[in-house]
Amino acid sequence: MITILKNKLSEKQRLKFKYKLRAYKALFFPFNLSKIATIHKTDKCGNHNYTPNYQTHFSKYKFKRNTILEIGVGGYNEPLRGGNSLRMWKSYFPFSKIYSLDIYDKSFLEERRIKIFQGSQVDIPFLDELTKETGDFDLIIDDGSHINEHVIESFKYFFPKLKKGGIYVVEDTQTSYWEDYGGNSTNLDSKHTIYGYFKSLVDGLNNEEFIIENYEKTYYDKHIVSMHFYHNMIFIYKGDNDEKSNYVVNNKKPNA
Repeated sequence: MITILKNKLSEKQRLKFKYKLRAYKALFFPFNLSKIATIHKTDKCGNHNYTPNYQTHFSKYKFKRNTILEIGVGGYNEPLRGGNSLRMWKSYFPFSKIYSLDIYDKSFLEERRIKIFQGSQVDIPFLDELTKETGDFDLIIDDGSHINEHVIESFKYFFPKLKKGGIYVVEDTQTSYWEDYGGNSTNLDSKHTIYGYFKSLVDGLNNEEFIIENYEKTYYDKHIVSMHFYHNMIFIYKGDNDEKSNYVVNNKKPNA
């Protein structure tokens, strides 16, 4: 019966039918993100081992009304392909709105609760228009170009658009070491690479301990409250980093 029905449908209709069938199957595994990822055929599970880390960090958001952004849709320049991880997020977060952006037209892949914008992750005027419509985000995932410069510039733009209590995730950070993506395998502290840049933000977690008179805190000093590094991915938590030192006062040692 299903085979006969599929034969009578156009390619677009068959794809829509397939995506709905996957969503139905995912309903039976509401708390198992890896299983949901496998059903939706996203490479976040299998080709990569991202979903256990996502499950650890995202489970507390599951039943909240989140506004989620994923940079990158997938499927490259094929307009009918991609969106597997967007549908995964839709299944896992039943009350959330899922937004995405891609340099290619992926409007065919939109669904209820999934909205896709066409544009570059480093095109500031485009991003300004996008965020006017979406508002700020609870969760942001960068699975875009993976070009080091793009990853860094996107973080600089979007981290201020992340709500306090939110999480910013960067995937596929192995490109930090690949020259054709702007990476470097020898100068591991270069701030032009993904890991070099994000490692440079770690000290800001402890800015209250700096012995630097008249030290002026950066935006990241004030708002990054924790960072979690995994194989090929980084989680950055946003909040108020205002815990005081138990010894240093105003970046001076007492009686110094």
